[in-house]
Amino acid sequence: MATLKGLIKIEGTLDGLTFYKGKNGYFIRTKGGISKNRIKNEPAFKRTRENANEFGLAATSGKILRHSLAKLLHNTQDPTLPSRLMRKLMLIKNHDTTSPRGLRNPAVGLTTPEGKLLLQNFDCNENAILAQVLRADYTVNITTGEISIPNFIPGTQLVAPLGATHVTLQSAFLNLDFTTEVRDLQLSDPVNLPINLTPGTVTLAPAAVTGTGITMMLLQLSFFQEMNGIQYHLTNGAFNTLNIVRVV
Repeated sequence: MATLKGLIKIEGTLDGLTFYKGKNGYFIRTKGGISKNRIKNEPAFKRTRENANEFGLAATSGKILRHSLAKLLHNTQDPTLPSRLMRKLMLIKNHDTTSPRGLRNPAVGLTTPEGKLLLQNFDCNENAILAQVLRADYTVNITTGEISIPNFIPGTQLVAPLGATHVTLQSAFLNLDFTTEVRDLQLSDPVNLPINLTPGTVTLAPAAVTGTGITMMLLQLSFFQEMNGIQYHLTNGAFNTLNIVRVV
């Protein structure tokens, strides 16, 4: 591997040479690797083909789930979500014990108690972990999707970002069939509260969902800053939580 010492800084491939930036500068290496045709056809790469196919199934499942939660995700900014969800789904597909190697699917793994447990408590925003933001006990009704936070005091039971004056709480009830991509997403009415010391019980009750897929309950906290009587999203949702609190 060669190090580029000159003034011209190139990234990419040129005439069979790959230019890339590392921690200690720019480097050059020859273009190599195994051809796609060999990987696709030779028996020696059977395991590679199986792994690649399962990777593709997990990627598809992640895309389906993110698409199903688009109404909530637009309010939660985290560019690492696709890769983190992908890693989780790759673990979940290991619980598909009915499909042959190469065809193990997170959609099947999620039908098992172990697979459901792996997805439960997944935070869609790595910068706003629900357990670190919400310091209050809450209950989840897995039949109705209702989430209740009794005697909630925002001023002491929230770790709110600097500058936040209000919080909006909302729950979601989702039934998703990963195979057919049929989904039913119901959102509760949002509850907006000033971040003060006034206690009160918060009840988030979405409408019932229908379907034969995997059912999930989610909780989102969105933070706002009030200025001249108008509430503005704080830092474009960078500190908003979205957590899959139950998977049944």
